[in-house]
Amino acid sequence: MFTKLVPLNSSQHKKMKIRNIQGFGFASKFHVASVMVHEFVRAAAIYPIVFIEDKTQDVFRPVALLGLKAGENLFVDTDNKWAASYVPAIIRRYPFVLAKNKEEEKFAICFDEDSEMINENDGVPLFNEDGSPAEVIENVKRYLTELQQMEAITLDFCQFMAQNNAFAPMNMRVRKADNVQAIGGCYVINEERLNNLSDERFLELRKKRYLPAVYSHLTSLAQIERLMQLAGEALPEKSFDTIDRVAGEESGHVLH
Repeated sequence: MFTKLVPLNSSQHKKMKIRNIQGFGFASKFHVASVMVHEFVRAAAIYPIVFIEDKTQDVFRPVALLGLKAGENLFVDTDNKWAASYVPAIIRRYPFVLAKNKEEEKFAICFDEDSEMINENDGVPLFNEDGSPAEVIENVKRYLTELQQMEAITLDFCQFMAQNNAFAPMNMRVRKADNVQAIGGCYVINEERLNNLSDERFLELRKKRYLPAVYSHLTSLAQIERLMQLAGEALPEKSFDTIDRVAGEESGHVLH
């Protein structure tokens, strides 16, 4: 999504403006989008929500599946419009992001310098005449800070589930005639393990207000069928006949 990320500052970018988003072409090749637990309820009505393991940070992160294969976003149409009622927050924040300054150990607003939304000709100025941040930047800063706080809560949720051995690998096989496409590398919450939590642990889950996120995630897995249908519409010659989903070797009946 980001091709040339640079820190935003008044000295170098005083003349820069941001125009309203013209489309979502920048996200057309992304088959996953990170989501926060705060988004699960709305996102689950449209996208399958699964978890991927970030081995560099030793954490799990939730993502919405936007396609069945890398480089395929089934929710960006030929006019670069988003073909769904809810757009994940990480997509809506583009072209801005909070990035940590390693030297000063603090976060700074950065933007994608290659984005067509940032230019010197038309749009809303990013800075006032005196070089102070304009209202649009203050709004961006507030939004990115909220997302950062949501991400911290989301990581706490994932850590709790991981500590309680709730995640199981999901292997998905999409079949058409004799051809099988295997999709793996992601995890789901194992419903059997969830049900086997001790009363103490389950009450802790409830007190932390994680239950809506858990059940939204489990419900969202039915949206894999939506992806199949969208893929079939986008590629008629590759319409899918059946789908097999297996959540781990001891998953019980999470995805049957």
